[in-house]
Amino acid sequence: MATILWIIAVLLVIFGIVRIVQKDVLWGVILIVVGLLIGPGGVSIFT
Repeated sequence: MATILWIIAVLLVIFGIVRIVQKDVLWGVILIVVGLLIGPGGVSIFT
């Protein structure tokens, strides 16, 4: 389960960076924050 959460977190952060590059800053920041929250270093919402 931890591996799946880590992969999802990485994908969310990557998509967030892509959105910021595409000038969609709000969605980019939201995706990055959510990715950091569920990542291994963050507070997992599933535990």
